[in-house]
Amino acid sequence: MLYRNMKKAESRLSILGFGCMRLPMKENGQIDEPHATKMLRYAIDNGVNYVDTAYVYHNGESEPFVGRALLDGYREEVNLATKLPSWMIKSREDMDKYLNEQLKRLQTDHIDFYLVHGLMRQFWDKLRPLKVTEFLDEAIEDGRIRYAGFSFHDELGLFKEIVDAYDWDFCQIQYNFMDEGYQAGTEGLRYAAGKGLGIVVMEPLRGGMLSKEIPVIGDIWKSAPVTRSPTEWALRWVWNHPEVTVVLSGMSDWEQVVENIAYADKGVSDSLSQTELDLFDRVKAEYGKRIKVPCTGCNYCMPCPSGVSIPECFELYNTACMFDAPEAAKFSYNIVLGGMLSGKPEFASQCQECGECLEKCPQKIPIRERLLEVVKYFGK
Repeated sequence: MLYRNMKKAESRLSILGFGCMRLPMKENGQIDEPHATKMLRYAIDNGVNYVDTAYVYHNGESEPFVGRALLDGYREEVNLATKLPSWMIKSREDMDKYLNEQLKRLQTDHIDFYLVHGLMRQFWDKLRPLKVTEFLDEAIEDGRIRYAGFSFHDELGLFKEIVDAYDWDFCQIQYNFMDEGYQAGTEGLRYAAGKGLGIVVMEPLRGGMLSKEIPVIGDIWKSAPVTRSPTEWALRWVWNHPEVTVVLSGMSDWEQVVENIAYADKGVSDSLSQTELDLFDRVKAEYGKRIKVPCTGCNYCMPCPSGVSIPECFELYNTACMFDAPEAAKFSYNIVLGGMLSGKPEFASQCQECGECLEKCPQKIPIRERLLEVVKYFGK
């Protein structure tokens, strides 16, 4: 495992962080706790020392799970990160209420890296008058948190405004080779690093989409002088940036944990050759032709009042287009969203165009219009 330092933090951090948003699930929709605990502890035993969760992940069950999984001495081995649920804050008192609850759920007396979650314009404009920065200062002073940061889902201009508004220790941004100009992007990455902030990267695989085996794209990767999986290529691209401290991976099965730890042994900054970097331009062009909806499966748009499983609709639509497999995808669409697994239908055609999902989407996807495309593609 390789490690990097943040300018404003004393901790030496593993370049691979364990994201606890996509843990393995049982058929009843609950976290498969024995399996997930084994995965997390294996990662820690093999050098991962940054564990990221949030108040809302897994319908509120991720933090309690992490608290239990880090018993038996594992809490002392890691830097623990969680997030203040921005959209749930109504008053200054709420900030202390949620942080204190999170400390209990995580069975710890402090959070190492505490983030204001998912900042967008409406949340930032609401939290600033409520004195969120004063709250962070007090939580650091009384020892409940060690370092203050924020995660971000909006435009570059707002990102710079937030960076400049407080003496942040770090930030968390979406970044991968398909998203160099998206949200904070490369310009934001460099801007924050230039201000001394550590950078934690989320969605390095774009919700797993960059790990998919696609024949034409696979041929491009195979033309490289070295052999790497699509996942390793994508992770190595992010690690190649010296500004990046930690790359989060939302690992959901055992193989992903083992493979990603192996990849993290080679994630040296500025280590990709120009020939290797040129491959990414070719791959990006091919992906750009195939991906229909840039959904990362973050589930912020859920639940839908009309019962539509929005991320799954987009995932199946993208899969059909990327793999040129409409019949197989249509079969999955009818099985997965037809209620055989969930007990209730969740089709795109159930959308009533209420618009509730639009303001929640960090990707700014015109969800109603794209759901109509899904209906047209798969039928009602």
